[in-house]
Amino acid sequence: MTGVLGSVQETVGSFTGQHVLAEMEGIDADLLNDEALLRDILTRVLDQAGATVLDVTSKRFEPQGVTVLALLSESHASLHTYPEIGSVFVDVFTCGHRAKPELAVQLLAEELRTGYVHAKTIRRGKDD
Repeated sequence: MTGVLGSVQETVGSFTGQHVLAEMEGIDADLLNDEALLRDILTRVLDQAGATVLDVTSKRFEPQGVTVLALLSESHASLHTYPEIGSVFVDVFTCGHRAKPELAVQLLAEELRTGYVHAKTIRRGKDD
């Protein structure tokens, strides 16, 4: 199946993607407990990385910690924070080639002001 964007031919429904799994450390605990700010940051970095955010949901836990999930046209992204140790797990999976999940993780690290990022990218599906 194909679609036309301007003069660029783009394949829709390609069974290919990139899955970035990351851990970040050394982040301010207050930032990792701020549910509204984390939702805003995740939405913004995904947009900047070319992803289409359809919906965002989140949950703040007691006494601390936040999970943020973003449903994307291209798949999904999530944050799971551990303020007590200044750390966060990050998961960004995008199908196709338009969105740039590695860029999203890089931008997220900048927004969270962390100097420690351990990330691994897994290529999934078939890359035509």
